[in-house]
Amino acid sequence: MSYVYVKDSEGFVFKKKESDVSADEKIISEKEYLKKSGIALYEKKFGHGGARENAGRKTKFASPLKFQIRVTKEEKDFLTFARSNKLNFTTLMNLVAKIG
Repeated sequence: MSYVYVKDSEGFVFKKKESDVSADEKIISEKEYLKKSGIALYEKKFGHGGARENAGRKTKFASPLKFQIRVTKEEKDFLTFARSNKLNFTTLMNLVAKIG
């Protein structure tokens, strides 16, 4: 028993046994059936189910993530000055420790 897709006189589509098709029903293709019935749109929008998006394990990074710290304008200016003049922070910290 093979099944076919049919469209009746009112435009409704359904799957039916080939032997049960009446004279006022028109045999259509599977593609047209999926389109007219809304199954193709449902599959496109909702898919087949499965795991949620981003539901897997967290990825491991080779280097740690960058972090941000809020600084004042003076601190930002000092960091810019230190980087532009190639100040060595380790040497600077040791010098301050000896003085203090």
